[in-house]
Amino acid sequence: MTETLYFGSYTKRTSQGIYRAELELTTGFLHDLQLVAQEPNPTYLAFDQAGHLYSVGADNGAGGIAAFDAEGNLLNHVVEEGAPLCYVAVDEARNLVYGANYHKGEVLVYRRAADGSLTLADKDVHTGSGPHANQSSPHVHYTDLTPDHYLVACDLGTDEVVTYDVSDEGQLTKLTTYKTAAGAGPRHLVFHPTQKFAYLINELNSTIDVLIYDGVGYFSHYQTISTLPEDWTAFNGTAAIRISADGNFLYGSNRGHDSIACYRVLADGTLELIQLVKTQGKTPRDFILSSDERLVIVPHQDSDNMTTFSRDTQTGLLNEIQHDFIVPEANCVIIK
Repeated sequence: MTETLYFGSYTKRTSQGIYRAELELTTGFLHDLQLVAQEPNPTYLAFDQAGHLYSVGADNGAGGIAAFDAEGNLLNHVVEEGAPLCYVAVDEARNLVYGANYHKGEVLVYRRAADGSLTLADKDVHTGSGPHANQSSPHVHYTDLTPDHYLVACDLGTDEVVTYDVSDEGQLTKLTTYKTAAGAGPRHLVFHPTQKFAYLINELNSTIDVLIYDGVGYFSHYQTISTLPEDWTAFNGTAAIRISADGNFLYGSNRGHDSIACYRVLADGTLELIQLVKTQGKTPRDFILSSDERLVIVPHQDSDNMTTFSRDTQTGLLNEIQHDFIVPEANCVIIK
């Protein structure tokens, strides 16, 4: 039995854009790499239920988002002067697509047409800064839905998690702002599947914050835990965060230490580190659990190799299967 993985990438060296490969669920091995679409630096991807693919995109030197049909044919770009997005997400209920622009500090909303093409509906431009050298301006790194269908954005540059109400037409209304520790650099967020907890990975200080989520955008701090061994002193920046469907285990990636930090989710929602496993590659920017959650797939942006791990669903622990399948400059992986 196989499932199809899609890979976003940078196109600074040898990559040509968006790729796909088949994952053998019984063995954990990848095969049959194919180029799906040529696109400059399609560094994040999302599918809608109809099979349309949305990607970070660029056109004629302008940056934004790209929409493709199910066969990888370009539907349209929506771009503006400056850098492209860094994150995209789909809102099926409202027929919208969301984007985060790191370099411009923007939250963007796009309306989705019947054919899957996009038009810009609204955007919010953040202001502010933080104490870290990488926080001279706002850097929105994530924008996606809460369990109660508000839109939440992580701003690495201002140490803020901002929540919005979104109208059916895609208009944004800011509701609340949660402030992290100074210099933390909030990057991505996941919610517990059944409990009122959110888990926020902070890029700049290599931590995960456990937050109580009371709904309507209200977060409160509960725990902070490191993603690194105590003796690590070299550079590190965290990246992706994932939680198992049963809510029992949480995973975060380290770039620099080049590892996956594995945690048990305790009964009170707090985290206990159970494993730090090296990914056998350089710069694991993203990773994903297979649909049966028995495998973890980790692309490496700077060494081009994919590493797959088996995952014990009872203990949460990972064991390497392979690390020599090549996808050039891959930094995003999703399941279709």
